[in-house]
Amino acid sequence: MKKIVVFLLLTQLGLAQQIFKKTQSLLGSPFEITVVAKDTVEGDYFTALAINEVKRIENLISDWIPTTQISLVNQNAGIQPVKVDQEVYDLVERAIKISKLTSGAFDISYASMDKIWKFDGSMKEMPSEEAIKKSVEKVGYQNIILNPKDTTIFLKNKGMKLGLGGIGQGYIADKIKVLLQIKGCKSGLVNVSGDINTWGKQPDGQSWTVGVVNPMNKNKVFATFPLDDAAVETSGSYEKFVTFKGKRYSHIIDPRTGYPASGIVSVSVFAKQTEIADALATGIFVLGVEVGLDLINQLNGIGCIIVDDKGVIHTSKNIDIKK
Repeated sequence: MKKIVVFLLLTQLGLAQQIFKKTQSLLGSPFEITVVAKDTVEGDYFTALAINEVKRIENLISDWIPTTQISLVNQNAGIQPVKVDQEVYDLVERAIKISKLTSGAFDISYASMDKIWKFDGSMKEMPSEEAIKKSVEKVGYQNIILNPKDTTIFLKNKGMKLGLGGIGQGYIADKIKVLLQIKGCKSGLVNVSGDINTWGKQPDGQSWTVGVVNPMNKNKVFATFPLDDAAVETSGSYEKFVTFKGKRYSHIIDPRTGYPASGIVSVSVFAKQTEIADALATGIFVLGVEVGLDLINQLNGIGCIIVDDKGVIHTSKNIDIKK
């Protein structure tokens, strides 16, 4: 999924604790780790731990690396169950719960879809109704069979595939936060391609602050937020879309219908865990403004800001955009 750029507003003062920041391309996307540490040695130690954790999880759950456990599950679709680590099993199980919560608008078996939509400017007409319907025939979280006793995952139908892109980056951000806290890092911010999680304060005692970019004007921030031991995920389609007969179709496809989501250009979800924010942002994009906000308003501790394709800002009842 395309991630909107998110600004990080950092305060660096000449205090005993300092901010150390490392940016690297990981998972095919920008990865940024920011930590507060007493010196360069400690700063390098914490950032190296974070980068190694990204690589460790990537080698478990990536569907692009043929040797990962998720790839093995995909290779055995319709053939046999595959035993996976408890960590992988639990992540897939939680993903299925979000699928149920969003009525299938979020679905990790979306990777089974035929790629019939092109968003590189080459597509001159819409695919046929028949082709669209056929493209999602193999999609369906109901056909992911979990066996808790043996920690196996089985994809019922041949050609089915799991892709954890819509939840995996958020999961990685959460895991890095927990790991660094255990290792003694009292404050930091992790940004996995727009999935952000924070803990502690900056050296001057200020909260970490993020600014969400206006999807209608990428040079402007329409809101800044303090993030105290919390997470945010911002997803958008303002760059990747096609227009047919005056209707804008985003690159985010509804896994239930095969049609692109429409009506929304940006979703920001605030939660305690980035994993939840990540998965819900995808689901809301597909569900649309009204249904998406209704869902968020029923969930404790979760907030949401949506920008629709007319540039109108919608917020969940627990967010006051004026503040």
